[in-house]
Amino acid sequence: MTNTWKKLGLTTLSASALFLAACSDDADTTEDTTEDTADGSLSGEVELAYVSWDSEIASTNVIGQVLKDVGYDVNLVALDNAIMWEAVANDEADAMVSAWLPGTHAPQFENYSDEMVHLGPNLEGAKIGLVVPEYMDVDSIADLTDQADQTITGIEAGAGVVAAAEQATEDYDNLSDWNVQTSSSGAMVTQLADAYESEEDIIVTGWSPHWKFQSYDLKYLEDPEGSFGGEETIDTFVREGLEEDMPEAYEILDNFQWEASDMESVMLEIQDGVDPEEAAQNWIENNQDKVSEWTEGVVE
Repeated sequence: MTNTWKKLGLTTLSASALFLAACSDDADTTEDTTEDTADGSLSGEVELAYVSWDSEIASTNVIGQVLKDVGYDVNLVALDNAIMWEAVANDEADAMVSAWLPGTHAPQFENYSDEMVHLGPNLEGAKIGLVVPEYMDVDSIADLTDQADQTITGIEAGAGVVAAAEQATEDYDNLSDWNVQTSSSGAMVTQLADAYESEEDIIVTGWSPHWKFQSYDLKYLEDPEGSFGGEETIDTFVREGLEEDMPEAYEILDNFQWEASDMESVMLEIQDGVDPEEAAQNWIENNQDKVSEWTEGVVE
């Protein structure tokens, strides 16, 4: 694959995007095709782009480890939403398993999907919305008044769930004076944990699957105006030409499908302090039946 980042003008790039650009020089020296080795394993370089959400850290590490286990040299690169999509569309990355559709990544899908190959969902039943602890006496966004100092604790600016929360402040008259406070997914969880421990009011931008639903007693607020859309899927996209260049990697990525409970178990282990690569390998060792379905017919 080519590795020449196009100029991005005066827009502010994330540090991770700059990291990917720096890495591209090294990748220029390698032919990005698959070869069978003498022992029957596969060789070649696969670059996976992802957004640094707990869910996508889990899924990308799992599929990345599966590709490593069959012989590929795998590089995982964390990027902002738009840069992740652009990287696959421009052949700077081989694939991503982190596309939330149809709502969360709708703008990116519209801008880039025609320039990549859509392999379909790798996880169904995903959801975004406003999340509160069960102890809060509110069940609907329409019922919010002055809780949590009229603040919604969000994640990164530009994330789809943050955009939906900002849209909610326009869709709901009772939220006209509310503020969406952006930070990061990690900072959001820290604030949630602190408030939960003290049983204080807090409203966060939430999504499922996520380990926080296994660690805390939480609930989604009903969304009668539909600001957050309906059920979503998490989808896999690959660069054009990957099937011809690396057919076995393409097939494994195309076969990759799992359940929310699978993803949450990996996320929770990572949250408990286990290195993401080790957590991924632990899941793989305990779920060989599913992994064998992803690699069936690809390796002996």
